[in-house]
Amino acid sequence: MSNPTKEKKSGGFWRALRSPSARYSILTLLGGGFVAGIIFWGGFNTALEATNKLEFCISCHEMKDTVYQEYKKTIHYSNRTGVRAVCSDCHVPKDFVHKMQRKIQASQEVWGKITGFIDTPEKFEAHRKELAESERARMRASDSRECRNCHNYDGMDPEKQGKSAQKKHAQAAQSGSGKSCIDCHQGIAHKLPKDEGGE
Repeated sequence: MSNPTKEKKSGGFWRALRSPSARYSILTLLGGGFVAGIIFWGGFNTALEATNKLEFCISCHEMKDTVYQEYKKTIHYSNRTGVRAVCSDCHVPKDFVHKMQRKIQASQEVWGKITGFIDTPEKFEAHRKELAESERARMRASDSRECRNCHNYDGMDPEKQGKSAQKKHAQAAQSGSGKSCIDCHQGIAHKLPKDEGGE
């Protein structure tokens, strides 16, 4: 059995939402909503970009004392051209949809920080293989999309590569080869796990 008082209240609520404001014009309400939307989007995007900065990534000692120290010894950090790839260049997609998916995944990493999963160098080393395999799987699933933001076969000069690299890049460049950058290029920016030849 329906309750007429409840139906009247809920009907009044929806009617109020649909009816024009007695105090403000529709144009004012739309304009205010538009401005509020721009402010919200600007704030959201600014916060999102702040989490892509190197300083944010190494703000916890787990990253600063381990993978950051390894990264500083690589060509991605220091090279003859002065072009530096920071954490987000390799670990965060550029397009919005994939970027948001990655940020949601990264929230699990924050939970790991809060719970102390890798809060010491010893714990980090104990989980290095698991962490590396997880990141490799993510990169394979995207066909190393973040690598390809900077590196692509069309831009490579095979004459400046060794014979083995020329051959492997030519094979990998063929569509349907099933090869992704991460299949051959592991341990580029971070140490390999010990059972894979790491220190």
